Amino acid sequence: MNYKISEGKTYPLGSRVEDGGVNFSLFSKHAERVELLLFDHPDSEPSHVIPLDPKLNKTYHYWHIFVHGIKDKQIYAYRVYGAFQPEKGHRFDGSKVLLDPYSKDVVNTEKFDRNLAKQYGVDNCCQALKSVVVDTRHYDWEGTTHPRIPFASTVIYEMHVGGFTRRENSGVNPKKRGTFAGLVEKIPYLKDLGITAVELLPIHQFDVKDVVKPELENYWGYSTISFFAPHRQYSHNQSLTGPVDEFRDMVKAFHKEGIEVILDVVFNHTAEGDDTGPTFCFKGLDNSIYYLLEDNQAKYKNFSGCGNTFKANQPVARNLIIDSLRYWVSEMHIDGFRFDLASILGRDHLGEPMLITSVLAEMESDPILAGTKLIAEAWDAAGLYQVGEFINHGDWFAEWNGPFRDDVRRFVRGDEKTVKLLAARILSSSDIYTKPDREPNRSIHFVTCHDGFTLADLVSYSKKNNYANGEDNRDGCSNNFSANYGVEGYTNDGHINRLRERQMKNFWVILLLAQGTPMITMGDEVGRSQHGNNNAYCQNNELSWFNWDDVERNKGLLRFVKGLIKLIQSLDVFQQERLLKTEENGGNPYLIWHGTQLYKPDWSDYSHSIAFTLHHPQKGEFLHVMFNAYWECLDFQIPQPPDGKKWFRIIDTSAPPNDDFYELKDAIEINGHTYLVHDRTSVVLIAK
Repeated sequence: MNYKISEGKTYPLGSRVEDGGVNFSLFSKHAERVELLLFDHPDSEPSHVIPLDPKLNKTYHYWHIFVHGIKDKQIYAYRVYGAFQPEKGHRFDGSKVLLDPYSKDVVNTEKFDRNLAKQYGVDNCCQALKSVVVDTRHYDWEGTTHPRIPFASTVIYEMHVGGFTRRENSGVNPKKRGTFAGLVEKIPYLKDLGITAVELLPIHQFDVKDVVKPELENYWGYSTISFFAPHRQYSHNQSLTGPVDEFRDMVKAFHKEGIEVILDVVFNHTAEGDDTGPTFCFKGLDNSIYYLLEDNQAKYKNFSGCGNTFKANQPVARNLIIDSLRYWVSEMHIDGFRFDLASILGRDHLGEPMLITSVLAEMESDPILAGTKLIAEAWDAAGLYQVGEFINHGDWFAEWNGPFRDDVRRFVRGDEKTVKLLAARILSSSDIYTKPDREPNRSIHFVTCHDGFTLADLVSYSKKNNYANGEDNRDGCSNNFSANYGVEGYTNDGHINRLRERQMKNFWVILLLAQGTPMITMGDEVGRSQHGNNNAYCQNNELSWFNWDDVERNKGLLRFVKGLIKLIQSLDVFQQERLLKTEENGGNPYLIWHGTQLYKPDWSDYSHSIAFTLHHPQKGEFLHVMFNAYWECLDFQIPQPPDGKKWFRIIDTSAPPNDDFYELKDAIEINGHTYLVHDRTSVVLIAK
């Protein structure tokens, strides 16, 4: 059948279902002509090719058309024609079928041929990605709303949607393993753990074949294809628009349990790569508009380290980013975003750093995004490092605190010149975040993340082991501040294994007691190992997946972590929205530093120990914390408890399982004026 067509509208961009049909709008400044393609099947030739008339269907640089008689679930794509002049920044190729950059569902992902998309002049229609018209208006959220948990009460769990339930031992319905629906089945585990937010590694549709070795797959997902569409391979529901509904079902289920959903988003580059990469969207729509180019415009600036750099502050690209964020908040009910290599988003059209006029400032001032958690990875691959300075873009962004990771690792390992640094990290890195009214919880604390060693590997490997990635172990960071404590990798030596577990517990104590917002990496709570691989971006296999046998195998560690999370959530002193003072502060909470002797912290380069007292007079909370990273026992003086109270031990990481952590009601009474802290041990006392 032939569809009636009419002029259409420029806004909104993308496809929108309206009475009687669908409106399509696309931006291309340099295109000479555009065709809208309609398909009956994802891998077929188009059933309809509709040329857009520049006189009727173009306003300024917007190409638009209304097609009567079609509705949601219609498969579509574009061909865009123009000059192929790479030296001038133009890479139009009418033989390539192109995605709508506002596509909310992407199909034909299994048959997408990345290599064919690289070949100029070769038609790739049946092997190309396609867009789907999605009508989002009628979903039933059942009254669920954003939990809106303050940063001061937030515990983030960084996780991978596919890897969390992919193994057979996950207990998840076999058809739902590795999917949004599968993740819903594991919400009780996360709820019991005590986390308040999940931070999902990229779930935007990404290219799984963007890897070095063809037999591997891109696992992490930092290879974006579409900024609006959920990754189809994470959906059990493979029907047209099915991933959209399944994703919303997942978010709704998390919100019913009071857990926030944060997305790790990649706006700094796309999967189209460099000048040798494929063309499936932006390159073919208007290359010079969407990418930062070198003076020789055939080449791409590469601030991302991934081949290209998205021109985030070009007005059209900037609007696309804001529109994407608004969509995920308003239509998908997302609670926050972590921005990969966020410093790139503060670069101008020439690649130079900007201040308050960037897309980042627009995010902060956008009314739809108000109240949404915005978290920056405040650096990029070209040396722009802005940790502590990202607040120049405003005061709403939180930051991944890289120095926290490095300095805590060095202290726990026993390095010199680390005690002063540890003290600063415990107090939300006030040496880095110097703005007077900066909220301490805008510092996101982590010891590990997806990128690098797992916590178990951090105490089991002194060197990375990335040979399986196909780059001869050249990839991944080589400076990990790790240690193996006697044997590289796996060992059945009981002494070494006990020391490794103690060190993991020491990391947990510092991470969760420090003032700031803690972020946990999936599986660290049960000692998940990647066998020394610290760059498992291409390992979509059991090396990266959560091993549910670890829950029983390392139940002592899991018990410790759950108890520690519950502890900080039960005490107000760990949920303060202002930076703790280091002197008595009226009725407000404060912290006092000590060494092995009271009120005498040893800040020398050779010191390996520190202690502090936390006091919240208004709530009657009084704790004493001791860290000994030395390889011998140390006797610590402990202060006199408040009148009428006694000291009770909650934590001693040198104690055997079931004696290393006690709930407040079961804490062990401590007598005397000193406490012997064993080598490489953390101790927490509470007065009651």
